[in-house]
Amino acid sequence: MTNGTEGLTIDELAARCGVTVRTVRFYGTKGLLPPPVIGPRRVGRYGREHLARLELIEELQSRGMTLAAIERYLGQLPPDLSVRDLAIQRAVVASWAPSTVETVSRGELERRAGRALGEEDLKRLAAMDVVERDGEAPGSFLVDTGLLRLGVELLDVPLSHETILAARTALTEHSRTAAHELSRLLRDAVADKDTRDVRSLSARMQPLVVQALLTTFQRSLKEELREWLDEEG
Repeated sequence: MTNGTEGLTIDELAARCGVTVRTVRFYGTKGLLPPPVIGPRRVGRYGREHLARLELIEELQSRGMTLAAIERYLGQLPPDLSVRDLAIQRAVVASWAPSTVETVSRGELERRAGRALGEEDLKRLAAMDVVERDGEAPGSFLVDTGLLRLGVELLDVPLSHETILAARTALTEHSRTAAHELSRLLRDAVADKDTRDVRSLSARMQPLVVQALLTTFQRSLKEELREWLDEEG
């Protein structure tokens, strides 16, 4: 078992995501979740991919998507997405709505993370703007629930705390520049329109823009890494 997320029973998987066993089985019959691995005594076991996919489905539902729309959304994703890719997808979906920050105890944070979190883990999550200690309630944490699963996955990436901070700074600066330019273009395009029309257009554009930025960044990063590896080789 890895970090407590391999070999989950259906009851454990449902509890981890805060849904019923019946819901998990229903998603399975609809093909939204892959079948479990059948272990000893013919007990189905669920792993990290099931957990990440179930969390993505629940995130999509919380944004008001119908089951048919969720089926179409998942059907458009590559079939071989990794757990980390699914977590990124969930983070993108979560960004369509205002930030969802909750105050939780250390125990609840670890339950949602699916693993024990040491002080170094908490520092790394804080560096990623996923977790922050609640100054008004000692022992509690402010958690961006939309980014938590992705942040936990990144804990296993061998990067130092300093590197994560530098990466966050670079991403923040470039993201703000891109957001400023896109905002200017949108403002110029709708300069003579009613304020309500502008807000409606902005709400519809946001998920499209976020998905476009994610896709563009992933492709650019892949090209940069390929060039770097070619040079190293």
